[in-house]
Amino acid sequence: MRRETKKIVTMGGGSGQFALLSGLKNLRAVEIAAVVSMVDSGGSTGRLRDELGILPPGDVLKCMVALSPHQDTVRTILLKRFEGDGRLAGHNAGNMLLTMLSRYTESFPAAVQALAEILDVQGTILPVTVDQATLVAELTDGSHIYGERAIDVPRGTQREKIRSVFLVPHHSDAISVYPPVLDAIETADYIIMGPGDLFTSIVPNALVPGVKEALQRTSATLLYVLNIMTKFGETHHFSGRDFVMTLEESIGREVDGIIYNTEKPDDEALERYAQQKAEFVILDGSEIWRGDRRIYAADLLDVAGGIVRHDVKKLGRLLQDIMRKYNL
Repeated sequence: MRRETKKIVTMGGGSGQFALLSGLKNLRAVEIAAVVSMVDSGGSTGRLRDELGILPPGDVLKCMVALSPHQDTVRTILLKRFEGDGRLAGHNAGNMLLTMLSRYTESFPAAVQALAEILDVQGTILPVTVDQATLVAELTDGSHIYGERAIDVPRGTQREKIRSVFLVPHHSDAISVYPPVLDAIETADYIIMGPGDLFTSIVPNALVPGVKEALQRTSATLLYVLNIMTKFGETHHFSGRDFVMTLEESIGREVDGIIYNTEKPDDEALERYAQQKAEFVILDGSEIWRGDRRIYAADLLDVAGGIVRHDVKKLGRLLQDIMRKYNL
């Protein structure tokens, strides 16, 4: 007999995991653990990482904001960026607070737990590793790109496709998984990966030794939330199937379900994204490749502010429905 309270583990990073957690936190009878990639190297996070040698705080902070019952207030205060010409310029208050707590406690997980307590975070936030590492992408021409930021934002108008990504440790011969991550995966009822940048937010979690093996052993239902749009330099011209196959290759197993947005943005939005070489992701669920994978297709679109993303409430309702169906 399954537990009444369901344990949900999310895996990713960036704004995609923020949207997913925002949709999950109001569901009834769920216990959430967010596993966060530790390879972010852009913006304020990248500067703090380079100057102070700390783990990247940015994606962890987004998860905290998403899971706080005071989200609007917290978002206004902690994501506010300092202005002026000093060293603080460009940093946000939350990153600086996490950095100071990390330095004081001499433990990044302790700093995360402390700030989560301040914000009344409804869930657990787990860095996938506490070892510093650089994400490296090998392209189809054999060249390499170093750093999440460089991979994420390609230079020029053309670039070879990504063949694979791997992690290079900074201060040791190997990278170790943060042990509570394995515990969370082992005891989960559902593991949800995505949405988010495939090669720089989602796959890096599986590159940490032990995570891939844990995902293969778990009895949890594994769901993948497909991106709505492709991204130049990472998933250019990817179909929905390409996203799924790439993720499955990285974790060494099939997903149990695929969550897919069916609502296409309007022509104006598509044209705007086309200027960034981004395209609407199409998933052909009728193809024989889908096998035993369940496909959950629905209108999940949000285009508020001119940005194409998943609607938090729609995504939350669909996930609630999925969990009910799995309980039948």
